[in-house]
Amino acid sequence: MKAMLIRKFGGPEVFESAEIPKPEVKAGHVLVRIAATSVNTVDTMIREMGEELPLSPALPAVLGMDFAGTVEAVGEGVSNYAVGDEVYGCAGGLADLQGTLAEYIVADAQLIARKPKNLSMREAAALPLVGITAYEGLQRAGISKGQSVLVHGGSGGVGHVALQLARHFGASVYATGGGDKQLALIEKLGAKSINYKTETVADYVASHTGGAGFDIVFDSVGGANIVTSFEAAALNGQVATTVSMLELDLTLAHFKGLSLHVVFMLIPMLHNHKREQHALILNALTEIVEAGGLQPVVDENRYALEDVGKAHARLASGAGMGKVVVDI
Repeated sequence: MKAMLIRKFGGPEVFESAEIPKPEVKAGHVLVRIAATSVNTVDTMIREMGEELPLSPALPAVLGMDFAGTVEAVGEGVSNYAVGDEVYGCAGGLADLQGTLAEYIVADAQLIARKPKNLSMREAAALPLVGITAYEGLQRAGISKGQSVLVHGGSGGVGHVALQLARHFGASVYATGGGDKQLALIEKLGAKSINYKTETVADYVASHTGGAGFDIVFDSVGGANIVTSFEAAALNGQVATTVSMLELDLTLAHFKGLSLHVVFMLIPMLHNHKREQHALILNALTEIVEAGGLQPVVDENRYALEDVGKAHARLASGAGMGKVVVDI
């Protein structure tokens, strides 16, 4: 089968076209003919950082985690999928799991779900990693109807899904962005936009919460921005972040009584730990999408499999809007 391999870690130019053996289905898994995959920040981190990341695969490797496609074979013990089913999931591209930059993948049936009927393959391929991340973060933060929720990075891959899910769960949702296009997308998706470049934390906390702070802050920017999240959170509030690889002074969090939730959605894939939770979340996302509560945003640029280097560069440039998708 056709695939894009990397034989060394580095820039987007490291991808090369290759023919590799088509994988064979095994117990507990399904063989999927991939229609589309999407590029996530963690994909670019693996490509660039290699052995510095404990989740990177051995070389030569096929990267790519998200996919949407059609089941072509069903392994022993799998009863909830049949040949011809359209599915989506996040099931490869790290450790010893073959990635999705190929025509086929053998995916653990606990890491997939039926594709939402009202999404195209491209749209469905954009959703798994960011959807699971956003859903897990909001659930761990105890999202409930009537709360005030702030999403940092509301036009990004995780952020644009988190703000829609927060609205679906009945919260009043606000989201930060740094440009006219980003702010317009946030408003289009149903949240109140905040320009973090022109509004201070104190200003938007005062104007949107009367100075009390937000019940939940979902921080898809992370890093040093976590301190901003602490500032924006209400007393005894909840902060969920997707990027926390840094040293951090927790004094402010202590005196506000905050709870911090670190979301690392790759744990089930990396450690074969509670993988069934991903299937449950993906099935919940399918229901939400089909009910009209969530629509993934796909970047306008299209890329074929052999153009994956350009797709990685597009994501890294920050110029894309929504998820960057590759057609297989």
